[in-house]
Amino acid sequence: MPKASDIKKNQAVEYEGRVYFVKDIERSVPQGRAGGSLYRMRMYDVVTNQKLDHTFRDSDMLNQADLVRRPATFSYSDGDEYFFMDSEDFSQYLLNREAIEDELLFINEDTEGLMVILVSDSPVGLDLPPTVELTIEETDPSIKGGSATARTKPARLTTGLVVQVPEHISTGDRIKINVEERRFLSRA
Repeated sequence: MPKASDIKKNQAVEYEGRVYFVKDIERSVPQGRAGGSLYRMRMYDVVTNQKLDHTFRDSDMLNQADLVRRPATFSYSDGDEYFFMDSEDFSQYLLNREAIEDELLFINEDTEGLMVILVSDSPVGLDLPPTVELTIEETDPSIKGGSATARTKPARLTTGLVVQVPEHISTGDRIKINVEERRFLSRA
């Protein structure tokens, strides 16, 4: 049984008899207070998809729920529903836009290394690879000799994500993005 301080983003926990998927964690250390840190977790019920924000002390014990990660590829979208295909047994997984809104900024048809997260055999979220390759849809024109300086400019990618890129990068270039930090790493 892990402590609240050991819980990470994209894990499933049991709380008050229900299974929740942890989408976000904020750590705070109150001043002038004996004791440890507080962990505010934004969790979603895997059955009803209801949001729950709850604050735990770092010493609170939580049960981890059974969580399965399956390799998958993005197939297609239909309105607010996104379909993914299991890379091993070719079964289909359906995820709603609300459940994967943040992850959609990093997904296109060629994204490799995607994992669909299943709790009790139902898909609840996506686990992204550490880096993804995306194409720049729009940015300011490249500046000759721009690689000699460390200045950056905003670039909008085909998924809608906006990142800062060096001045010598131009529209149409494929670049590598660090998913967790949402920043440019290199040309692809």
